[in-house]
Amino acid sequence: MALMPVADALSAILAGAEPLPEEMVALDAAWHRVLARDVAARRTQPPQAMSAMDGYAVRAADAGDLTARLKVIGEVAAGRPFEKKVGANEAVRIFTGGVIPDGADAVIIQEDTIREDSAVDGDHITITEAAKTGRHIRPAGVDFREGDVLLAGGSRLTDRDLSLAAGMNYPELAVRRRPKVAVLATGDELVMPGTIPGPGQIVYSNGYALRALARAEGAETIDLGIAADTVAATTEGIRRARASGADILITTGGASVGDHDLVKQSLEAERVTMAFWRIAMRPGKPMMHGRLGAMRVIGLPGNPVSSYVCGFLFLVPLIRALSGRASVHHTRETALLGRDLAANDQREDYLRARLEERADGTLIATPVTHQDSSLLGNLAAARALVIRPPFAPAAGAGAPCELLRLPE
Repeated sequence: MALMPVADALSAILAGAEPLPEEMVALDAAWHRVLARDVAARRTQPPQAMSAMDGYAVRAADAGDLTARLKVIGEVAAGRPFEKKVGANEAVRIFTGGVIPDGADAVIIQEDTIREDSAVDGDHITITEAAKTGRHIRPAGVDFREGDVLLAGGSRLTDRDLSLAAGMNYPELAVRRRPKVAVLATGDELVMPGTIPGPGQIVYSNGYALRALARAEGAETIDLGIAADTVAATTEGIRRARASGADILITTGGASVGDHDLVKQSLEAERVTMAFWRIAMRPGKPMMHGRLGAMRVIGLPGNPVSSYVCGFLFLVPLIRALSGRASVHHTRETALLGRDLAANDQREDYLRARLEERADGTLIATPVTHQDSSLLGNLAAARALVIRPPFAPAAGAGAPCELLRLPE
């Protein structure tokens, strides 16, 4: 089978990936969930004109002269409006959040007044700075008005969005169900962290990065552990994934020779419909994708860097699509190369690179020298993947390049 271009492989993985059903969740549980539909304000905020400062509500026409002496006729606190109208040469003591009383059109802050308390002719203020119409007043609806659509369906809710939704008077929101991602490792050579590896064994690491990558995108994860290099063990893992209700099954590794033979055999034995096998990319050529009913299967290489890069490039957009995100693709950026690169062959390269932002804002991407797909240290130190298209010519330091930032 010919190697499939990366763009075609991603299109195949995303084909038919419709958003999962919606569910209602309490506001406190909605952080980083994806909205199922637009959210419009249920109220106007603020509902009435309110004071932005502590001071006195006045008529600007009466308080433009520094010789003005205004009678204090009452008080307004947040939640306790003043029911009477402010007339000529009158003032009402007001606190932040208080409703502007009828007749008033300005607020003088308390620092710009001198108050005189008198049992004879009542309390009065004189002003030390003239009032201006509208000053220190928050007009009704200055934040939003009833019916305004302020949160868009397909957006992932931030902490600020939750505050906005609460202000819009929503105790709960309609969000998409979280995709369930099951991760199954295969390989007789793998042992769990904390174990002393025997001859020819290595410590299993792929699943930890993949599950964290999935959780960061809002998915639930299921750890299916390590399956032995047999069709029976791999098949049993696939069946457990399906029984768990996984929307996505990720396998890592395969036969001991590293060509996915046993995983492919096991998937086909379970009647997985294979869409492709082998991608024209580096790292990550031995990758495959198929469907088992509603469950999508992505078979990743066993080398840890290949596994992670493929997970980043293909799993993340699929999770976003199933989550109903408005935008599913990674954003490409432009930088300058920090070192020379040789010409590329027929595979698209994703080079692990360090990033440096210079004082003038120029972004420098320097691919690490050793790009071997087993080197976890270089992967952990990388902050981006520099993209080298197939048959790209040699490029010198300072040449422009495209990159994808890795999650922090």
